[in-house]
Amino acid sequence: MGLDALKTAKSKVVGVKQTAKALQKKNAATVFVAADADEHITGPIKTECEQQGVQCTIVESMQVLGKVCGIHAGASAAAILIY
Repeated sequence: MGLDALKTAKSKVVGVKQTAKALQKKNAATVFVAADADEHITGPIKTECEQQGVQCTIVESMQVLGKVCGIHAGASAAAILIY
């Protein structure tokens, strides 16, 4: 699933904390992680995706991920939610 799906998703969360919460609640369909984000921040999200079998897509940068999510700051992680 590409960035276009994230851009047009009706239900999504942006940020590490919100993405982690979505994974804990098993509400994440697909997760996006910025390649230039600190590994100690994104590592647990990647691990949780692996354990749950949730697709984790690496995005080139935090700036690109933030822009796709419609915010003016960089984003380390984002998720499309299941509803």
